[in-house]
Amino acid sequence: MKELEKNLSGKSMRIGIVQSRFNSEVCEGLLGACRAQLVQHGVAEDDITLATVPGALEIPLVLLRMAESGNFDGLVALGAVIRGDTYHFEVVSNESARGVGDVQLASCVPIANAILTTDTDEQAIARMHTKGGEAAQVVIEMVNLLRDIG
Repeated sequence: MKELEKNLSGKSMRIGIVQSRFNSEVCEGLLGACRAQLVQHGVAEDDITLATVPGALEIPLVLLRMAESGNFDGLVALGAVIRGDTYHFEVVSNESARGVGDVQLASCVPIANAILTTDTDEQAIARMHTKGGEAAQVVIEMVNLLRDIG
């Protein structure tokens, strides 16, 4: 049996990041951790492109445009949706996740979804560094896996 091995080498990869500006402290933490891990795994700074959008609902549209451009091997979605007192949390959480998944399947460009959905600011802050770093590893691994599959 041939097994496709996990590969976290980001050498020569072009990565696009779409980051929400809403809940900026958390989103900046996600971005810092993601960027650091991309570089640590061999992605060149010049091969990382960042686009910012107002909120999580706008992320899928920009991901789609980036995927369609052919300029990126993989994409990362960064955002934070923190529960409030209204149903809006569920709408934004569900629709942003659905949109990211739809773009990935339609484009066949791997997307690491690091749009946090938490009950409190404290939970988001506690998770931002871990989740941002994991997103970088996920996108690199998925780009390599799809390349191996052919």
